[in-house]
Amino acid sequence: MSKAFTRERDDDQDDDDQELATTGLPAGTPNYLTPSGYAALNAELNHLLKVERPKTVEIVSWAASNGDRSENGDYIYGKRRLREIDRRLRFLTKRLSIAQVVDPAAQLGNDQVFFGALVTIEDEQGEEQTYRIVGVDETHLGLHHISWVSPMARALIKTREGDSVTFHSPAGPREITVIRVSYET
Repeated sequence: MSKAFTRERDDDQDDDDQELATTGLPAGTPNYLTPSGYAALNAELNHLLKVERPKTVEIVSWAASNGDRSENGDYIYGKRRLREIDRRLRFLTKRLSIAQVVDPAAQLGNDQVFFGALVTIEDEQGEEQTYRIVGVDETHLGLHHISWVSPMARALIKTREGDSVTFHSPAGPREITVIRVSYET
């Protein structure tokens, strides 16, 4: 059968709901974000909507005008890319609609660990590391940004400098000591 007569999947909506469910955000909770995290997601949404999508639509229109679509690589790839863009747009729109921006600057002077805190810890081997507790969509291990729902962050919430906590990591139970708490941006 020719590819021209096969139907592509239209159930991308189910994929969106599944993607939302697998991103680590507990059901029924707001999508906590720092102001910079909210701005980054909003910038991505605007870029996709105003730059990427129109450019891709233009390519698909041009490729469709060339005739036979069954073997037209530009058309096939363009349609696939358009579906990816639309799926990401739906995801970002849903995430931003449930977003609650929490400004860490409002916590200045606080010595307790809450969302947005920059926390320096010391592990059992005496090694110090600094982590920022951020939203699920802002997690970046390379920058030491950990999600507020991660086991380490959950253990650190409401602790103070000098407190020791134990949490369950994938490698097993770990004990860490809070060395410093700040809310600088």
